[in-house]
Amino acid sequence: MRRPPDGVPRPEPPSGRRDGDDGPAGHEHDQAYPCVPGHEIIGEIKAVGSDVTGFAVGDIVGVGCMVDSCGHCHSCTRNREQFCENGTTVTYNSPVCDAPGHTLGGYAEEIVVAEHFVLRVRHGREQLAAVAPLLCAGITTWSPPKRVNAGPGKKVGIVGIGGLGHMGVKLARAFGAHVVAFTTSPGKVEDAKALGAHEVVVSRNADEMAAHANSFNFILDTVAASHNLDDYTTLLAKDGTLTLVGVPEHPNPAPDPANLTGGRTIDSSMIGGIAETQEMLDFCAEHGIVADIEMIAADEIEESFERMKRGDVKYRFVVDTSTMAN
Repeated sequence: MRRPPDGVPRPEPPSGRRDGDDGPAGHEHDQAYPCVPGHEIIGEIKAVGSDVTGFAVGDIVGVGCMVDSCGHCHSCTRNREQFCENGTTVTYNSPVCDAPGHTLGGYAEEIVVAEHFVLRVRHGREQLAAVAPLLCAGITTWSPPKRVNAGPGKKVGIVGIGGLGHMGVKLARAFGAHVVAFTTSPGKVEDAKALGAHEVVVSRNADEMAAHANSFNFILDTVAASHNLDDYTTLLAKDGTLTLVGVPEHPNPAPDPANLTGGRTIDSSMIGGIAETQEMLDFCAEHGIVADIEMIAADEIEESFERMKRGDVKYRFVVDTSTMAN
C-alpha cells in the first residue's frame, strides 16, 4: 500500500464508487468498491519487512482506523496523525497508488500496514476479540476525558449507553472519576451500574436531571441522534466541558449561549493518534478493560447490521474472520 506523495493529486475513486446511499455515521455512502470495511483489527503477525525493528512474527497486534499519514507535517510530528495536513490514510476507502486505488479494510484474511501504525496488544489471547473495539470505540472515549484530566475528584457524565458509551463508563471509572451515566431507557439503569457507573440518570426525567445542575466537570456525549445540547450544558459546573463524539444524521440544535457562561465549553473529538492509542491499550490491559461484545460469523454480518440499526446489540459485534469463505 503506497499513499500518493505529498503535493501529488490523490487518485480518483474507481468507477465502482456509489454516492448518495443513506446510512449511519457516513459508513454506508460514498464508498469505493470493492470494499471489505473493518477498522478494529486484532491478529497475529505472519511476516515482517526487512526494516521492521519493533515487531516479530507471532506477535499479537492491532490495526485501528489509520494505516498511514505523511509523517512530517505539524500534526504528524506531534503524534496527532489523525489530523495529518496531507491527508490521513484510513483503513478503508482512502485513495492509494496501489490497485485498486483505495484501501480495502480489515474484514480480510490479511492486511499489510506500515510499522508505525501497528499497535502492540498486551491482553491475554482469550480476550482478543473483545480488545478489537478498543481500537476505535476505546480511543474515541479515552481521548476527551484524558485531555481534561477527568480523574479522582472529578464528576464525569457519560451520555448514552451503547457501543461508545459503555466504553466511556468503563474508562471514566478506571480513571477514578465519579461517574454518572445518562440514558433515555429505564431498562438500561442496571446495565449502566454493572458497567461501573456510580449513578444513573434517566434523561427524560426532569427532576433527575435538575438534581445534577451545575455540577459536572466533564460530560462525554456519545449519542448518535440529534438532541438538545442545552439539557447537558446546564449540568456543567464552571469551566466544565461537554464533548461530542456521536455523529447524528442531522445536526444538533444550536445551544443557547446563555448556558455557556462561567467558562463552560462545548467541543468535539474523534480518534487519537498512534502513541495515544498505544497508551490506551496499555492502560486497558493493566486494568482488565475490554469491550462488551457479541462474536458473529461472516454469514451473520447482514443480520447483525440490521440488528445494529435497531439498537439490538450489547455493545459491539465482532466478526470472526476465520469464518470467511475463501
